[in-house]
Amino acid sequence: MTGVGLKRLFSAAIVACGLASAGVAFAQQAQTPPLAQSQAPAPQAPAPAAPAQPPTQPSDAPAASVSAETKAARAKLDGFEADLDQKELALQGRTLSDAELQNLRQQIEPIIAEIRTVIQEQAPRLEASRQRLSQLGPKPASGQPEESADVARDRADREAAVAELDETQRLGRALLVQAEQLSAEIGDLRRAGFARALFEQSDGLLSPNLWMSVIQAIPQELRAQRVVLSDTLEQVQRNATLGVLLLLGVAVGVAVALYVGRRSLAPRLIRRDPAITDPSRRSRLMAAIGVLVFSAGPAIAGSWIVWVAFDSIDMVTPRLEEVVRSLLGGLAFVAFVRALIDAILAPDHTSWRLIPVRDESAARIMGFSIILATVLIVGKVIEAFNKAVAAVLPITVMTRAVFALAMALIFAELLRRFAAGESQDESSLGPYVTREVDIGGPLRSLGWFIVAIVIGGVLGGYTALASFVVDQAISISLIIAMLVLGITLADEFIAGSLRGPSRLATTLQANTGIRRRSLEQIGVLASGVARLALIILALLLILLPWGIESADVTSSLRALFFGFSVGDVTISLSSILIAALLFAAGFTVTRIIQRWLDNTFLPATDLDAGLRNSIRTAAGYVGIITAGVVAFTYLGLSLERLTIVAGALSVGIGFGLQSIVNNFISGLILLWERPIRVGDLVVVGDGEGYVRRINVRSTEIQTFDRSTLIVPNSNLISGIVRNRVRNDRVGRVIVTIPVPRSSDPDLMAGIMRSAALAHREVMSEPSPRVIFKKATENTIEFDLVCFVDDIDAAGSVSSDLYFEIFRELRKAGIGVPGPVAPAPEPKAEKADASRKEGAEDETLTLLKDKSSA
Repeated sequence: MTGVGLKRLFSAAIVACGLASAGVAFAQQAQTPPLAQSQAPAPQAPAPAAPAQPPTQPSDAPAASVSAETKAARAKLDGFEADLDQKELALQGRTLSDAELQNLRQQIEPIIAEIRTVIQEQAPRLEASRQRLSQLGPKPASGQPEESADVARDRADREAAVAELDETQRLGRALLVQAEQLSAEIGDLRRAGFARALFEQSDGLLSPNLWMSVIQAIPQELRAQRVVLSDTLEQVQRNATLGVLLLLGVAVGVAVALYVGRRSLAPRLIRRDPAITDPSRRSRLMAAIGVLVFSAGPAIAGSWIVWVAFDSIDMVTPRLEEVVRSLLGGLAFVAFVRALIDAILAPDHTSWRLIPVRDESAARIMGFSIILATVLIVGKVIEAFNKAVAAVLPITVMTRAVFALAMALIFAELLRRFAAGESQDESSLGPYVTREVDIGGPLRSLGWFIVAIVIGGVLGGYTALASFVVDQAISISLIIAMLVLGITLADEFIAGSLRGPSRLATTLQANTGIRRRSLEQIGVLASGVARLALIILALLLILLPWGIESADVTSSLRALFFGFSVGDVTISLSSILIAALLFAAGFTVTRIIQRWLDNTFLPATDLDAGLRNSIRTAAGYVGIITAGVVAFTYLGLSLERLTIVAGALSVGIGFGLQSIVNNFISGLILLWERPIRVGDLVVVGDGEGYVRRINVRSTEIQTFDRSTLIVPNSNLISGIVRNRVRNDRVGRVIVTIPVPRSSDPDLMAGIMRSAALAHREVMSEPSPRVIFKKATENTIEFDLVCFVDDIDAAGSVSSDLYFEIFRELRKAGIGVPGPVAPAPEPKAEKADASRKEGAEDETLTLLKDKSSA
């Protein structure tokens, strides 16, 4: 995610931060009005069973020991069955609150894991018992001799063991289905309750009934607050000893020091030098992380120290502890929001900004973010106080509606100022305005849509929906901002560290021998894995308030990874990955063996290059097929299932893959019969060259102009191929010499034969010979035919013979005829006429001779 897309996503994240500048933790606290809590406790899960022993290896142990282990597993499953039945009755008996449903689901998850463990432990024992039973063979048929008493007793014991193990397995699978269905039902109930509470309508903020109810409840609320405060003062007076006050004072002092000192700590440790106008991307990222850590870390630490001290001294009543926790957490959160905006936008350091926004926009987002975070904290603290004093529903609704409306109006003002600033820039600068990343277009439209929903929900009585929309807008915007920051860090520090001549890449390349290009690919892959993990984490955080918990996702991922059944076949991502690793290992071993054959073993033999290539290719086929068989076997695909799959694919192979299969079989025939071999000089159609490689589908032929000719293997089997070196590498050289018609033929033959015999690469047997090829009107032509040991030398030998023969002809005074000049056209016509008359006279003479005879 780089370039414009990354900038847009950064912009969306930061705008959303400006939208609310709130945290995920606070967003989750105000999803919807809490469901009614039931007083009856949720059924408790039984104590976790002791971890089962690992499955024993298949052996010929007595059936009694197997039965004891099976009985223990059966007892454990019976306990799980009773527990699940009890939870199912509790789920159907009454309406449970959301907290009770969540507690019930958390109790079911360990049971599901234990049932899976029992099933996995019993599976190898059942298979071993079946194998031992199969060793006895079938029972004797009627009319055949009966088996001995010992064999019959052994058969009965083994059949009983198989039946007991099979029954245990079936019971475990049934309980697993029941537990998973019960967990899914609880998830559905929670989501249904969430949706019901979310769209529940109450009195709107402008409704007189709401304000009348609030006014009527004020005296009751004041009495409740006085009771809570009086109880708190009494508890403070009881526990406020000198040591307690000293401890609390030290904690508060340390927290104040951390809060105050963090503003000067971060600039001292993380310096953003304004003199550096164009810092590197990595420098800006490191500075942003440093600012985020050293600006937010001390504030979070200070709140945590005060809370630990406050919780240990038991200063206030338990009902007010949530108020104190919200206050301390809110202060830390404001510091985190400010640090996050400062890290990403850097309002006072333009050149160190992670995304290109204007200085006015950065300052505006920072100011509104702090305001929104403060309003959010005040609202959460007041909601916690209302919960502590058990405020009536109208006051809770009014509080939520007021703060949701306030945040919507603040965000609307932020959008208005951005729109006004953009209009002012366009009017002043016109078409020359700099288009930096800012809030505009669809993003601003989305913001106004959220504002409209919140205001409409508050005024229409859907306060829960309005609060939920505000909280989700806040949480999703912050999640996206952190996601983009995390993806940028992953790209820079994972992929960037292995890209180019970096120190890490150079070290890995020197120590491991991996190529630089491979290191870059590994970095990109690792960065992609990190991106995927961050996206999955962000999706889990986004879906959490919608009633979809991590248990739903993890159960689906567990089913995908560890296997789910489709008919009789179990599909498992883990099995697929392991099978792929086995195939990759087999493929790697095959390549290592092929390299050893090429570089070590085959060069030490007397085999020719073609046979060496056949051995190497055959070894590769055997290794890859073996690796594929091992991988399929691990997946549990038997030969029968492979036969079924092959039969189903036969139609496709017969039509779509016909040419590929034909070329593959042709390649095997080429390797077996070896009509052509690597290094052979062949002629295929209009192409001629040396065979360089015989692949699965095609053969590579390198022509004399250094180009590569790719020929399908089927063409080499079914077509006509001329192999110049099929039986040996002896080559024939033909030298054609034209001389004037008046030249002495015997002298010419002697000169040509002598030149051939004098050349050291011309074979003496068969001996060179000169052929009188033809005689024309002006010339006579001779062919010198000789042979060489290696056809590769034919070209150079032919050139040497031409040079030598022409030198000898020049010494002998024999010239080579040049082109005959064309005669004038009248003469040519006259010559043609005379030749025609001579031919007619010769024909008449022959006819007279034949007639006289």
